[in-house]
Amino acid sequence: MTENRQLLMIVELGGYPDFTPLYRSLGYAVEVVTSGRKAISYLKTHRPAAVVAEFNYMPDFRDRTGWLESVLATLQQMPATRVVVFYQPEEQEPFNRLCQRFTHFTALPQPIDAVALEAALR
Repeated sequence: MTENRQLLMIVELGGYPDFTPLYRSLGYAVEVVTSGRKAISYLKTHRPAAVVAEFNYMPDFRDRTGWLESVLATLQQMPATRVVVFYQPEEQEPFNRLCQRFTHFTALPQPIDAVALEAALR
């Protein structure tokens, strides 16, 4: 096992397996928050080695992806932090718009391939 490093897991809606055992097997201490607001607050005082977040596009709400954009903007100041974003393939078009603004993360479509996730976090 590698040294204990912090991984911030941002779970707003979930709907995918809990990968905490995988994260821990990679040597991460896992911190879970349930909103972008809590994630941004956490990032003000911590510099995690990795962040795993989910992209949730809700067209009924104005700029529903704003919290993820704010988290990614904050993480631009932490270039050593590995960032993984889960997304639904049916949300590819709005996700592509996010990818045009931010390029410093690994995108994984759901259902999540655990091997690809592990590779992104190594």
